[in-house]
Amino acid sequence: MEADATSSPNPPPAPEEASQEDPSPVRSSSSSSVSTPEAKEVPPDARKVAAAMEAVERDAVAIAESYASLFASLRIALSNVTTTSAENMECLGEVVGRLQESALEASSKGNKYIHSCLRLNEEMRGLESLSIQLKIMRKNIDSLDLAVDRLLHLP
Repeated sequence: MEADATSSPNPPPAPEEASQEDPSPVRSSSSSSVSTPEAKEVPPDARKVAAAMEAVERDAVAIAESYASLFASLRIALSNVTTTSAENMECLGEVVGRLQESALEASSKGNKYIHSCLRLNEEMRGLESLSIQLKIMRKNIDSLDLAVDRLLHLP
């Protein structure tokens, strides 16, 4: 405790300073070798300072334990989050892979559909000319039918 008191920025006052309010005529110091009964007595302010130092030490120990517990909890939480994040990243990788496979499959099917439509369009062009030929042939058949009807029904 003495090492803590000397290394702290504000060391506790010496017993002489702490007992300045004490009107007793004899003041004791740690270096004096006076063996009077008053020299062995500890001033009441020094007891208060010692009690305050003990309370500060207890509080510091409690705070240190609290910080240690907090850091342990944070370490566990970080470990859980990291594990969860790694699992999520693995799952995301699988999802992206499956999505890529689905996109490639859809693209392939889309290309097949487009090629089928182009082939159908080419075939329809051939049918267009056939349709024109059928229309001409129908006109000719209608004209022939009309001519046959006129020949059969002569007045």
